[in-house]
Amino acid sequence: MPESEHSRQITALNDAFRNSFNGGTLALTAGIQALPEEVQVEILYKVRTFDDFTPDNDPHGEHDFGSLTIQGHRVFFKIDYYDLSMECHSENAADPRMTNRVLTVMLAGEY
Repeated sequence: MPESEHSRQITALNDAFRNSFNGGTLALTAGIQALPEEVQVEILYKVRTFDDFTPDNDPHGEHDFGSLTIQGHRVFFKIDYYDLSMECHSENAADPRMTNRVLTVMLAGEY
């Protein structure tokens, strides 16, 4: 698959996962989990609806990273690609049959 089509497929899979939290694993760090529930809910909503991708925060155009500030908390989210056993990185992040996406939501200080 040409690189541009490969990247477009990864972007589409990342967006679908981030928008629905279906198709992978959602991980919240201890810092996020320690926040009040209403702040966590707002963070997850903002992650799901994030669309401020720029060349600075998305240099590969795959929509796999974002940063936001919510109620004074600087928050990062990052999507990583693992094989289905969760032991190694996926050989092909554009193929959902061989990739488990992990979306980690963290406080910037935990990065």
